[in-house]
Amino acid sequence: MINFFSEQTKSPRLNKKKITFLIKCIALDFQKKVGNISIIFTNDEYLLEINKKYLNHDYYTDIITFNYNEENVVSGDLFISLDRIKENSILQNQAFDEEVIRIIIHGFLHLNEINDKSVKEKTEMTKFENLYLEKYKELI
Repeated sequence: MINFFSEQTKSPRLNKKKITFLIKCIALDFQKKVGNISIIFTNDEYLLEINKKYLNHDYYTDIITFNYNEENVVSGDLFISLDRIKENSILQNQAFDEEVIRIIIHGFLHLNEINDKSVKEKTEMTKFENLYLEKYKELI
């Protein structure tokens, strides 16, 4: 089950059915099933507190993913800062809505054990993000 929430911010307008379908498609591509996924939209300050409390990081980020996977069932929480996405979309000259989808994809890829620590991993992550963003755009 995929649920959408907002904390201390207004939730963006999204096609939740398309996002849910895409997430299920990604899971299938990785030969996994979708368990409980929570997508929580928030702001910089809220996410900074999570970053400090749980990861001991004192900086802003666009997403923090908590993985609760069990065997081949993908479950987790995606905390997403809409403030970061807005700033990043401007810096990268991307549409805000498209950047929101990219970050959701990014977080779900982390739940599927795709990392982005090394240059090689970042390249692979970006490849998957672009692939699934294009698939999302093709959905009716």
